[in-house]
Amino acid sequence: MKSEQNIILDVLKTAIDKEKDDKECYLNAVLKSGNEASRKLLQSLALEEDTHRQKLEEIYLAIQKKMAWPAVYFPPDKSKTLMDLLTGVCETTGVNVKTSSIELGIINAAIKKEKESYDFYKSQSQNATDKAERNFYEAIADEEREHELILVHYNEYLTDPV
Repeated sequence: MKSEQNIILDVLKTAIDKEKDDKECYLNAVLKSGNEASRKLLQSLALEEDTHRQKLEEIYLAIQKKMAWPAVYFPPDKSKTLMDLLTGVCETTGVNVKTSSIELGIINAAIKKEKESYDFYKSQSQNATDKAERNFYEAIADEEREHELILVHYNEYLTDPV
């Protein structure tokens, strides 16, 4: 039977791998993207996923060493910055946005990834026994939900730029 510490470390390892995978998917999508707005948004999301990975790795190491969940500081929500970036690019591009089925597929795949991440972290928050652990998972779930909503707004813009 696994110890609670090993179970937590397994979950964190899964989350770290997920964040790495999501970052790589976003960076690959940047290369396939046909417009500047998508590339900027996807690059920003890749950076966000990398920040999540770094936090998760810090926690992983702390739990390995201390066998306790550390308090984790989350900087102010960057979703406003992402939304401002998206709004600025969309306003500059206007109704002349370059959209293709490939572009829409990229954005829809990103929406799906963010939803899966939200569901994963929300589930972990509900299973958490430690308050710091629960708060961390809730905070990261909220960020993933914001990413999803930003992508949904962007998808709506691509579909109907007017």
